[in-house]
Amino acid sequence: MGVAALALIPLVYLVIRASEAGGGQVAAILLRERTFALIGRSLAFAATVTAGCVVIGVGLAVLVARTDVPGRRLLAAVAPLPLAVPSYVAAFAWISWLPGMSGFRGAVLVLTLCCYPFVYLPVLAVLRQSDGGAEEVARTLGRGPWSALRAVTLPRVIPAASAGGLLVALYALSDFGAVSILRYDVFTRVIHTSYSASFDRTPAAVLGLLLVLITVLLAVGERLARRREVASVGGGSARPPARLPLGRARIAASLAAYAVLGLALLVPLTALLFWFATGLSSGLEWDRLLPALGATAWFAGLGAVAATIAAIPVGVLAARHRGRLATGVEQAIWAAHALPGLVVGLAIVFLGIRVLPGLYQRTPLLVLAYVVLFLPAAVASVRASVALSSPRIEEVARSLGARPSEVLRRVTLPLAAPGIGAGAALVLLTAMKELPATLLLRPTGADTLATRLWSHTGVGAYAAAAPYALLLVLLAVLPTIALMRATGAWGEANRGAAEGAGQEVGA
Repeated sequence: MGVAALALIPLVYLVIRASEAGGGQVAAILLRERTFALIGRSLAFAATVTAGCVVIGVGLAVLVARTDVPGRRLLAAVAPLPLAVPSYVAAFAWISWLPGMSGFRGAVLVLTLCCYPFVYLPVLAVLRQSDGGAEEVARTLGRGPWSALRAVTLPRVIPAASAGGLLVALYALSDFGAVSILRYDVFTRVIHTSYSASFDRTPAAVLGLLLVLITVLLAVGERLARRREVASVGGGSARPPARLPLGRARIAASLAAYAVLGLALLVPLTALLFWFATGLSSGLEWDRLLPALGATAWFAGLGAVAATIAAIPVGVLAARHRGRLATGVEQAIWAAHALPGLVVGLAIVFLGIRVLPGLYQRTPLLVLAYVVLFLPAAVASVRASVALSSPRIEEVARSLGARPSEVLRRVTLPLAAPGIGAGAALVLLTAMKELPATLLLRPTGADTLATRLWSHTGVGAYAAAAPYALLLVLLAVLPTIALMRATGAWGEANRGAAEGAGQEVGA
């Protein structure tokens, strides 16, 4: 319950702000034509990005895990790397090369290329732990190899794909940097404008509450979609699934996969290297670059540790107990996730000034903001990892006299360790890239790579911003690789197979 209370801090702040105006003004804001248009634009944007990420993420995962596509190992190693590119960096790179990329199409392209790994990684983990024996049974009943894959294995990826799709949808709804650079009005950009351009913050608070409602509805829909999630309870070790031949489509599939990776990685990196080379003549700001690097790693590391510790009880509760309490706690956590970092940051500022004045503009409040923002990513990973292990193992441990705390420590957590590690790596990665909350809550005198990058791009100093952007991308590669390894280990641990599955992911 304490974790849910932390997650609800921004919601309480929004309620207080909105209630100060009265019901009449709130109703007037909700019923105006611009609000309905904003809802339509935001939902269309999030739905389009999510659909694109599901298609790309599932397609790449199937190619890597189940086919003989050329360059499979390289594809497995490179496919998650767009996670290391902040969306605002990718948006800047695209619009610096193609100024006409602004608007809906540009925002959809950039967010899809940045977010598809949220679907790719969990689907890949499920495909790696799937039992090839079930497909063999289907083939003995007259199905072909691809028909058996569609009928037996792909239904098992629905929970993973829906969880990843939910993360994508919430990321699209909460993204601020990319949509601002690409000048597309969705909830985040309009809320930011309302907060920045007016002393009356009631419209922004009301829109924030509306965004929370949309988030809750999305979380409920995702929960319904994964009701069919089942644990693997087979008695023996699973058989490694066979590679399916692509035949004449091998080259076309490989070209399509690497075209996606080229758009997601080569375009941003090429633009950054161009601006970096342009700015080398004026030298590097080593006295600011290195402290910003250290601050980024320190703050994000603290946020990842805190969020993972908070996520473990919630993830175990959601996986093992499907009652109202688990549902309420999980939905409370998801409710805060789609709020812009700006709103979460302002809520924590409000908490610091009114309740904890001694902590204002100190590290604990920034870490708290990271926990509120990124806790759902850790919870989703823990919950999925715990759900994939059979509860019968825990029942056996309890029948042998182990206390519930011992079962959790000695059975549940070790089995879920790869998923917990993946969640921690994902939080670390996203915390490194967080911008609005860091701008508001960082300790006095401290700058991160993201805040230095934003300050330079805000005045059009792209050459000066490039070193910070490049270093941020390079730093973000480390947790991305850890996430890839954890995902490969997760698949191996639950499948009990050899055949070098983890080696392909970490190659």
